[in-house]
Amino acid sequence: MAQQPPSSSPIGRDTLRIDGPRKVTGLAKYASDFQFPGMLYAVPVEATIASGRLLTLDTAVAEKMPGVRAVLHRRNVGPIFRSTPAPDFERICLERRPPFEDDTIHYWGQYIALAVADTFEAAKAAADAVRATYSRETHNVEHRLEAGSDPDVVLTAYGPVARLQSRRGDAAAGFKNAAVTLDETYVTPVETHNPLELHSTVALWDGATLTLYDATQGVVNLRSVLAQMFGLPKENVRVVSKFLGSGFGGKLYPWPHVPLAAAAARQLGKPVKLVVSRKMMFQSVGHRARTQQRVRLGASRNGKLVSLQHDYVYHLSVLDMYHEDCGEATPFHYSVPNVRVSFGRARRNVGATADMRGPGAVPGLYATESAMNEMAERLKMDPVKFRILNEPKLDESLKLPFSSRHYVECLTLGAEKFGWSKRNPAVGSMKRDGLTLGWGMAGATWVAGRFAAAASIQLRDDGTVRVACATQDIGTGMYTVLAQLASEKTGVPVDKIDVELGDSALPEGPISGGSLATSSVIPAVFKAADQAIASLFIIAVTTPGSPFLGRQPGDLALQSGRVFLKAQGSAGAVPFGDLLRRANARLVSGSGSSEMTAFAPNPKYSRHSFGCHFVEVTWQQEIARLRVSRVVTVMDAGRIVNPLAGRNQIQGGVVMGIGMALFEETTYDPQNGAPINSNLADYMVTVNADAPPIEVHFLDYPDLEINELGARGIGEIGLAGVAAAITEAVHHATGVRVRELPVKIEHLLV
Repeated sequence: MAQQPPSSSPIGRDTLRIDGPRKVTGLAKYASDFQFPGMLYAVPVEATIASGRLLTLDTAVAEKMPGVRAVLHRRNVGPIFRSTPAPDFERICLERRPPFEDDTIHYWGQYIALAVADTFEAAKAAADAVRATYSRETHNVEHRLEAGSDPDVVLTAYGPVARLQSRRGDAAAGFKNAAVTLDETYVTPVETHNPLELHSTVALWDGATLTLYDATQGVVNLRSVLAQMFGLPKENVRVVSKFLGSGFGGKLYPWPHVPLAAAAARQLGKPVKLVVSRKMMFQSVGHRARTQQRVRLGASRNGKLVSLQHDYVYHLSVLDMYHEDCGEATPFHYSVPNVRVSFGRARRNVGATADMRGPGAVPGLYATESAMNEMAERLKMDPVKFRILNEPKLDESLKLPFSSRHYVECLTLGAEKFGWSKRNPAVGSMKRDGLTLGWGMAGATWVAGRFAAAASIQLRDDGTVRVACATQDIGTGMYTVLAQLASEKTGVPVDKIDVELGDSALPEGPISGGSLATSSVIPAVFKAADQAIASLFIIAVTTPGSPFLGRQPGDLALQSGRVFLKAQGSAGAVPFGDLLRRANARLVSGSGSSEMTAFAPNPKYSRHSFGCHFVEVTWQQEIARLRVSRVVTVMDAGRIVNPLAGRNQIQGGVVMGIGMALFEETTYDPQNGAPINSNLADYMVTVNADAPPIEVHFLDYPDLEINELGARGIGEIGLAGVAAAITEAVHHATGVRVRELPVKIEHLLV
């Protein structure tokens, strides 16, 4: 493992979250906490068919109810324009059709009207009183997936994508001639984002200026989308999101309720609050697509892979352009001379699909890592040794070296920490306390890089520092990371650094998605700090009475918040606040920015994080009780800025992986197209009682191709591979191969 940073640096040290006290005392304000004089409340009216046309909308009763200010619909809502995506992840909106654009119904729960009233209760009653008639058409929510007739290159929300994603060698011939083969299909269900905080928006206008308090993972993107939807210059839109009750990707981009709240506030001249109900969360704010993935592996008898074919289909709405990139990791994860990766899409009458923690790679790795485990069994080879045997020397799809790759070390350390050498591979052979044990493992990977970002730094005359960036903290610890970065450059303790984020009026920051936010802000903050420090040094050498008067700025250094001559060390160091006061300066400031590298053309390196999970399950056959009893995870994710928060992120991903493997599945009613289990009583998620001890280890090798600290993101890789490790453990305990998630008791009652 890499050398740990010196104790004087805040980077790499367990650091308590600076926003923690505000959260536990209730001082943290989430989007729906904002209140304004005269504020009104809005509740959407939802379609009760999944396909067809809206014929009539009777709002007369609702409009006469006490406290009701308006019922908005297509004929009175005012203009809401379409938003078109721009390069570099700007203006992304996954349900591109604006609300109320036409009378066509594409999915159950589509908004057809909006009731606005003095109270939430009055708005809800009015929404319930609206009556609609429809011309019904046959809907399709079939869970079996067959690819539609798409062109070879499809347009997605992120740009054009070739359906033949990757190809090298002759995969079909390699498979046909392989000594050992595997051909299996793996299925993942629809999963629904269910963060504790509901989607919510408070919208208010001041003349031609729109302000939104919104639960968003991208204040800058939301500003750009809403500016286009309302025909405003970007400077006339401000988005504020100081705290988020998590998002898991569902809050990355705006959904129809956001422009509806803004349109209602525009029409009525008052602030409007709209909070999406838990039931609506299953219909109108995105979900992980259902996937059906065929994996064909061919190997020599000594375990070398000779062919890999990964063909997958995912569902998406009849409207959206989302791409569930299950093949993202397939071309580079292992050394294979013959590879073919392709995809198809199946249109369904459901709401738009969306990013969900580890989009694409997480369901994709469930399939490919499950196949690797099954092939290892056919070869009678340990699955860890099988993976090590097929370790690539470079990214064989791009023919580029990896910027940093320590996957083999993850595997060997994970096996050691878990006690893998004690594994008896025979099904049902391992027992403890009357329970049958199952052990499984799987690998993980996730993309690394940076989005474009900007930041500002102020050194103030009271000895404190302010760092600002229009990114957001979705519960991952960005407040603390920004404080650590500013502390690293200035030497000012974390508790004397003020962090401003979650406001589009600040220097433009990245979305909180792709596990790229931390790696993106590092160079921007460091450049801003360097500029502020350079200004401070100029003041120090030009201010009358300064002990550094007449020196050159290059003679000075800043450490622990004190300025001193490099040649003399810290002797004679002066607090920077003293120098500012002597110069009658309230503060000095600096700004910095950095460019996007995550999807840059012609890269020099293949940039990814890697890891693995080792899982133990217990199986009590007499009562059909299956539990995940412990997990060991090892991650190669670059330099870890805050190990305390980092471990928490990986543990959260593992817990979500348990839900993916054993619990989570959104089911649609074939009769009417509605989500059946659209509540937290029937949609099962992992709770505390299901969460086992989770041991997390970081290798902590800096990846200096990413940024100056060598830090990569860790928000999503903690989920990647977990489900495959669990289903392998289930097989080891029970002898049953489950290839369609989630694992159900009826799968095991054989």
